[in-house]
Order: sequence, then C-alpha cells, then structure tokens
Amino acid sequence: MNPPKITSPFITKVTWGRIWVDGLGEARDYKLWPAGGRPWDWAETGTHHVPGIQPADVAELLEHGCEAVVLSRGMECRLQVPAETVRHLEDKGVAVHMAETTEAVALYNRLAETVPVGGLFHSTC
Repeated sequence: MNPPKITSPFITKVTWGRIWVDGLGEARDYKLWPAGGRPWDWAETGTHHVPGIQPADVAELLEHGCEAVVLSRGMECRLQVPAETVRHLEDKGVAVHMAETTEAVALYNRLAETVPVGGLFHSTC
C-alpha cells in the first residue's frame, strides 16, 4: 500500500498586496511547502528587493522536502534572486523556477498536482 500523497497548499487568489492560500488564509507574502506554509516575513532574514531572496529564505522550504521551488519576483519583477540562492537549491537537487508573481502562482499550482513543491510569493512590486 502506498502512503498518501502529501500535496502543497493551493493558492486560490493573488492581487496586489494579498495572497489567499487554501487552508492558510490570506497574507501579503507567503512561504509554502508540501502540507503547509506560513506568511513570509522578510525581516526574519533581512530580505530586501536587492540583493533579493537569500539562501536563508529558502532553508525552510528545503526542510519540508521540496523537490521543486517556485520563486516569485513580485508583480513588477523587482525582487531579485541572486545566483547564490539558485545554486544553493540546485546543489540540493531542487528544480528552481522564477517568474513574475501571477505566473509563479499559476506554475506553482500546476506543479503542486504532481510534485512536492514549495515557493516564496511576493504580492507587490
């Protein structure tokens, strides 16, 4: 008998400044992973648009067994993703995808149907 498949929570809606996630509610930004997630507080790791998403920001996603990660760059793609962060994920065998937020949400929701996926989602610039 196969164990039940653990899926990542579905993002139901995204608008400027708000993201709604099934079972988790709404927040400005989110960290999501298989079977869970929480609001993403940039202050925890000192994240800013430049230099952008740091390896410390994705550490929690790796702890939850993500095989793929979607990094949203914001609605206007102002959030950067340094090569160091991409290398950090790839070195762990994780597929990395980066896109504007609405595209990132669509990709994440598609991947969540078949892959243990996580993501960082930024709802503004």
